[in-house]
Amino acid sequence: MQKKLSRVVANTVATTLLLGLSACSLLPEKTDETKNWPVTKLYAEAREEMAGGHYEAAIKLFERLETNYPFGNYAAQAQMEIAYAYYKSQDQAQALAAVERFIKLHPNHPNVDYMYYLRGLINFNDQIGFLSFVYEQDPTERDPKATREAFAAFKALVDKFPDSIYAADSIARMKYLINAMAQYEVHVANYYHDRGAYLASLNRAMAAVADYQDAPAREEALFLMMRNYEKLGMPQLRDDTKRIFERNYPNSKYLDPNSGEAAWWKFWAKSKSRAK
Repeated sequence: MQKKLSRVVANTVATTLLLGLSACSLLPEKTDETKNWPVTKLYAEAREEMAGGHYEAAIKLFERLETNYPFGNYAAQAQMEIAYAYYKSQDQAQALAAVERFIKLHPNHPNVDYMYYLRGLINFNDQIGFLSFVYEQDPTERDPKATREAFAAFKALVDKFPDSIYAADSIARMKYLINAMAQYEVHVANYYHDRGAYLASLNRAMAAVADYQDAPAREEALFLMMRNYEKLGMPQLRDDTKRIFERNYPNSKYLDPNSGEAAWWKFWAKSKSRAK
């Protein structure tokens, strides 16, 4: 009885499989409608998807174009468009990989300067994300790697293609990034100061002053140096720094006795008066 039941089950399974296979064979095969498209149609359709914000679809079409027509201007243009599409879809890793691939394959392309610029933009946007959260987190837990990489990318463009139409914007972004890096050092210096690590705070503030002399954040860095010298019991260095500070920033808000930023300074000034 048991053997007969097993044969019935086996026959049923086999019949089901055969029916399934037969049904599959009746379904029409999926065909790639883009397979025989001319290059101009592929490019036009991909651009239309890009314009509509359908970046994934655009990337697939550009990749199909590159596969079907690997030589010529359209293939190189498709590679550039793929990098831009990944950038717009906020896929940083894929965008950077596409940029690096293009630069490696086409180092002398007439538009390769744009790819250098795009590399900077990709890292620049990641850096903006970093700045939007830096004040909500322990700053020592975040490394502004994207800031430095964006600066390096824009600098590479300016150095290699000084006459590029993207050079002026790259220089403006570099100035912004310099202050961003300086502000990061100042933020970390404040973090250490608030926790009583005055020597560590002093070192970060000094680094910001030395490395980013044209950055607006240098003002606060000098101010922090004064505060740290005061806490560390170094009045001579504190006074020397104060003279430099007042000469460079005579109207600084940090010296305004009505500013909360300078509350400690007001107390220090009173202490000096009593000492006389």
